[in-house]
Amino acid sequence: MKRTAKAHWSGNLKEGKGALTTQSNILNHTNYSFKTRFEEGEKGTNPEELLAAAHAGCFTMAVASALTQKGLSPTSLNTEATVSMEGLSITGVHLSITGSVAGVSIEEFTAIIKDAEKNCIISKALSIPISSEAHLLV
Repeated sequence: MKRTAKAHWSGNLKEGKGALTTQSNILNHTNYSFKTRFEEGEKGTNPEELLAAAHAGCFTMAVASALTQKGLSPTSLNTEATVSMEGLSITGVHLSITGSVAGVSIEEFTAIIKDAEKNCIISKALSIPISSEAHLLV
């Protein structure tokens, strides 16, 4: 399996603009620019936001998979991924998940979260510190 995305850029770094398109076309000529990356108020996306979305999605699916393997069916799982940057370096990702899952203890849920933190596909692709926290709704 291969997944693709395309990026187009016109102009210089600060005043130029780009467009991102994914294979599925869910992103279809989506705006990205210096302003959407480093300034507030401009409509569009940026590479770090897309990384956070990819990591949140992958991690949440890994948690759902582990719960399913244990015979549990979550009512809901909600993850926020925070990508931290210092200068021009990504220094880490923090994953915060809140789950509503009948029949699981907080200890078991936390163990599943810690495993997914290390072993989801996106986590394995990154060479930066990754942390997580679990919140279980009862």
